[in-house]
Amino acid sequence: MKLTMVIPSYWGRESSIGWLEGDAVYDHATPLDSEGTLGRAIESLVILEDTDFELVVLVAPNNMEIAEQVEQKVRDVIRSSSNADVRVHMFGPSHLEKLHEVLKKDGMGEYCDLLSLTGYSNIRNMCLFVPHIMGSDVALLIDDDEVFEDPQFISKAKEFIGKYHEGRFINAVAGYYLQPNGDYHVEVPENPWTKYWDKNICMNEAFDEIIDTSPRLKETPFVFGGNMVIHRDLFMKVPFDPMVSRGEDIDYLINARMFGHSFLLDNELAIKHLPPAKSHPTWKRVREDIYRFVYERAKLMSQKETDGMIMLSAEDLSCYPGSFLGDDLEEKIGKSCRLLSEEYLSKGDSVGS
Repeated sequence: MKLTMVIPSYWGRESSIGWLEGDAVYDHATPLDSEGTLGRAIESLVILEDTDFELVVLVAPNNMEIAEQVEQKVRDVIRSSSNADVRVHMFGPSHLEKLHEVLKKDGMGEYCDLLSLTGYSNIRNMCLFVPHIMGSDVALLIDDDEVFEDPQFISKAKEFIGKYHEGRFINAVAGYYLQPNGDYHVEVPENPWTKYWDKNICMNEAFDEIIDTSPRLKETPFVFGGNMVIHRDLFMKVPFDPMVSRGEDIDYLINARMFGHSFLLDNELAIKHLPPAKSHPTWKRVREDIYRFVYERAKLMSQKETDGMIMLSAEDLSCYPGSFLGDDLEEKIGKSCRLLSEEYLSKGDSVGS
């Protein structure tokens, strides 16, 4: 069974310039003049006992003006960080351009827009496409702000995927994140507006229900984009929805379940998550979440009974994300945004308000 690990690496303009209007919005794109977290992630491969896989680093600049510089930067990081017995490749905008040229030459130019290194969902689709063209059976999706601490991580990732377990074929396994303190819970902010936008509380409740209980494998309503194991049987049928700008991991789970595929979480498949500080203000991240949940709920509400498809509801998706896909979503948005606006005004920030 051939496995390809794919790590997308997000980059932005130099620190002195920062984010400009028109640039793609990512949680923490690495400034071009800093080292970022990619090297640390690659260096952590050395702890892995099973190195029978290849790694592809996807280069994702938040604007094409810096694409050439970012590719060189990533090339240098790979060269200086690769100390494990693993072949490491790079795929960036220049390679994508050549791929588009081949498609156009073969009369398939209409598909070029489906292969993109801009936007979370498009990049995740490239995380599936690259293993496909490499002839891989399994795609392992990891993020560059993570580090491996479990020597048996790859062995665990391979343990169930592509096999039958309790009578069903396993084509998707989800792992989970350990926070910097070693716990899987996310921090719960105490700002007044989070009384209504209680996403982190709901996340922790769902985590306790799925991660902290037996058996080891169980159906999950959530997944983490940086710890997903997807078999060819699934990624050749179900893509990431390119219309989703945020939360593409859970959207993929929903799409898969609609098509009759299960995601099972393995409560032994953990990776340490060490994200840098978020580079965008709270209001902008909340806005992205609002777009995400409104779109996701519309997807659920627009389902029609179809042969071979499964009807999903918010109730099928536990406290998280289910609590943000119900009839009270507008109420949550209105109350939380009013309080967040007041919080910004109290600090004299009319723009944020």
